[in-house]
Amino acid sequence: MKALVYTGVQEMTYQDVSDPTVSADDNLILIRSVGICGSDMHAYLGHDDRRPAPLILGHEAAGDVINGPMKGARVTINPLVTCQKCEACLEGRSNLCPNRQIISMQPREGAFAEQVSMPTRNLVSIPDAISFDKAAMAEPLAVCWHAIRLGNEALHSKINDAKCLVIGGGAIGLGSALSLQAFGAKNITVSEPNSIRRNVIDQIGGIKTYDPNNGHGKESYYDIVVDAVGFSGSRSDACMLAKPGGIILHIGLGDSKDGLDIRRLTLQEIQFIGTYTYTEQDFIDTANAIFDGRFGSLDWMENRPLNKGGQAFKDILAGKVAAPKIILNP
Repeated sequence: MKALVYTGVQEMTYQDVSDPTVSADDNLILIRSVGICGSDMHAYLGHDDRRPAPLILGHEAAGDVINGPMKGARVTINPLVTCQKCEACLEGRSNLCPNRQIISMQPREGAFAEQVSMPTRNLVSIPDAISFDKAAMAEPLAVCWHAIRLGNEALHSKINDAKCLVIGGGAIGLGSALSLQAFGAKNITVSEPNSIRRNVIDQIGGIKTYDPNNGHGKESYYDIVVDAVGFSGSRSDACMLAKPGGIILHIGLGDSKDGLDIRRLTLQEIQFIGTYTYTEQDFIDTANAIFDGRFGSLDWMENRPLNKGGQAFKDILAGKVAAPKIILNP
């Protein structure tokens, strides 16, 4: 089969590779749509030791099952494969499974390919009315859904009364804002320095934006602050902008350096919650929210063929892409 392979720092090569191995409970899926994630970009830049070249990246995918127990089904893929036996899995917190594996990370090749193999429990059937492009968004939106669910559970008030800030207007930032809406939040603001991204978000409706380079405004205390960037500067802003008793949801993995104001977090009883991927139930709930329209039209994606994926990575790196998400189609 053909695949887009990460072959070295800032090198993506479209080439022939071996077909995926299929075990007894696995399904062979013909990939129709697969998104480029920030973690794919980290690997592309040589910043992820967990993803050494050569490797097929890509884990936001949907397609047709062409062999296996679900043959004939249209599915979206939960790329997180867990053991189903450990304490975390049995508690329903499978994202914390110590034996977890994810496609696009060794030993599992990713979905920037014509085909991928996955266990039945990792597949959610797609209604005929839902496009593969929208269904492929289940994975990144599940990351956001999981974070907002944790924030909602930690709130001392109702989320529809909460003042919410999302730092970063990329795919995860926008997904977090849409997840806040899906959970019932009414007062949502996105801090994003890129005017192109702000313009995209402004067209969605119900979400305010501002340029943090011009300051954060006079009334800048928030009940929920989502850091969808994860750099020292965004963590510092999150600590400053959360109100006393507020909640910081940290999703971004930009770096692991400074930024936390431990003194303010402690004295003001601000909860800092690290969030990672999603549980199996989060993924299912997210897919259903896509299917019933709770995330809106999801029409802010850009499509490119898989064989042009290398150029897509270059364009993202150069800041030439206006859309929050690029979907590759094999």
